[in-house]
Amino acid sequence: MSARRRAEVLAETGGGPASGRRFAGPATGDEREVLAGFLADQRATLVLKCAGLEGARAAELARRSVEPSTLSLLGLVRHLTDVERRWFGQVLAGRDDAGPLWSSDEAPDGDFDGAAPDPTAVSAAWDAWRAAVDFADRFTSEAPDLDVSGHDDWRGTVSLRWVLIHMIEEYARHNGHADLLRERIDGTRGL
Repeated sequence: MSARRRAEVLAETGGGPASGRRFAGPATGDEREVLAGFLADQRATLVLKCAGLEGARAAELARRSVEPSTLSLLGLVRHLTDVERRWFGQVLAGRDDAGPLWSSDEAPDGDFDGAAPDPTAVSAAWDAWRAAVDFADRFTSEAPDLDVSGHDDWRGTVSLRWVLIHMIEEYARHNGHADLLRERIDGTRGL
């Protein structure tokens, strides 16, 4: 990917200024700004790892890593959508309609297993991801403080602070997977 296209992708995703810097979040400021900035940077990294794989190349997003794994870039987008919806929508906001779209008790890996090489499925995954991120960002900015909490059957009571830190960790871990997946697709490294 050219430096110009990289800068365009970053500007389009809000992940960095048009200069092409990926990490644009504040290094100083209040805790909410810094945590939200780190999360935005990690989200922009995922988008950057998938950049250029739209249209005729959309099916490459569903390309698996190595057998028997079902790991793919599209699976990561779907997984992170479900994770965003769960923590911000279900646990913190208490929304019944914010459950996972692709995984379930019956198919816990449905987010990865069902990632099909279909441009319509790719478009739907990105639309759902953007909607989940928009909700999470609104929730974070409108919360009175980072101590707003919700109950999770797995962790018990969790605060918005904990969810933001967990989401940064979740994206960072999966962005490492995305690095390797993208390199396998077309040799692109170092985005």
